[in-house]
Amino acid sequence: SSDLDSKDAEYLNQWNETVERVGNKHFPKEALNNRQFGELRLAVLINPNGTIDKVEILESAAHGVLNQAALQIVHLAAPFMPVPAEVMAGNDKLEIIRTWKFEITGLSTN
Repeated sequence: SSDLDSKDAEYLNQWNETVERVGNKHFPKEALNNRQFGELRLAVLINPNGTIDKVEILESAAHGVLNQAALQIVHLAAPFMPVPAEVMAGNDKLEIIRTWKFEITGLSTN
């Protein structure tokens, strides 16, 4: 239903905003200094209470420092808001897969 979609979208948007806010505050200085930018794909498994169950890099960035930064940022941003039951949709965990882009302008996730 579209109501579920909007609840889903709302939770995921807030999740993205949280991660980006923390990420831009903790953007890896080493990467900025050495102009090491790029992207990676990260899967985050979240428990219903908003804590992290598991984080996995699906596609690595060319620069290891970015992979390390993404892992650190996601843990710094946790715990996330509890996941609404409608968003859990009967699953015991919520998986969020995003492409993380570390650019000169900052971090974005989509």
